[in-house]
Amino acid sequence: MPSNMNTFQSILIAIIEGLTEFLPISSTGHMAIASAFMGIHTDPFTKLFEIVIQFGAILSVVVLYWKRFIRLTDFSFYLKLFIAIIPALVFGALLKSHIEAVLEKPWVIALVMLLGGVILLFVDKWFLQPNTHTEQEIRPKQAFLIGCYQVLAVIFPGLSRSAATIIGGMQQKLSRPLAAEFSFFLAVPTMMAATLKSIYDVYSETPEVLNTDRLHILLIGSIVAFIVALLAIKFFIGYLQKHGFRVFGIYRIIVGSILLLLIAGGKL
Repeated sequence: MPSNMNTFQSILIAIIEGLTEFLPISSTGHMAIASAFMGIHTDPFTKLFEIVIQFGAILSVVVLYWKRFIRLTDFSFYLKLFIAIIPALVFGALLKSHIEAVLEKPWVIALVMLLGGVILLFVDKWFLQPNTHTEQEIRPKQAFLIGCYQVLAVIFPGLSRSAATIIGGMQQKLSRPLAAEFSFFLAVPTMMAATLKSIYDVYSETPEVLNTDRLHILLIGSIVAFIVALLAIKFFIGYLQKHGFRVFGIYRIIVGSILLLLIAGGKL
């Protein structure tokens, strides 16, 4: 079945992705909700589009932090990212069908959104004494355990990969800003792997999806998500340093509650 997503809808979803990718409020959940409201079918192209534009947004990390990300002489930095990505690669491959099934159930995303918000209300008080303030101080064991937290976002779409890995970093005694930055760095190989896997799956199973018209929608969406994410990431780091997670917890609780009410009333 051909995708019913048009260019205007793709731009709207890309803006939502760019705004939410680095915030602990679940970009995947917001895109799924937006697609449902706009009546966009869940088909192979839609699934691919949402993965590809997430990678487009993540590339803003490479641009903003290029001096710290591109370190040809610092092998330990890349080794820690590799160690951290292993859990998500393993569980992502094993749970692909589970993830796709969950994303088709708005009530699951709404419930995870709400419960994740409750956690964010208290997370600032749980980890008050960080002892790791620079990337050089992060140990391989800490990197691996942060990667295990990322698996929670793989298992529970709507949780937020950003929230899971930042909380994982703080639990491993990283400072809030460092936990956020390491989460951003980890997103690059994670989403690169997810994008390549999605493109391969689509090419193998439904190659007709990758026609010229759809490729231009992928390109436009990726560019829009990238530009919006450039602005969002700067805002988030500044806000996080001053205020913490509480406001994001309140936002998630409100959105999750509204969604559950809409679903219960048959509106979504």
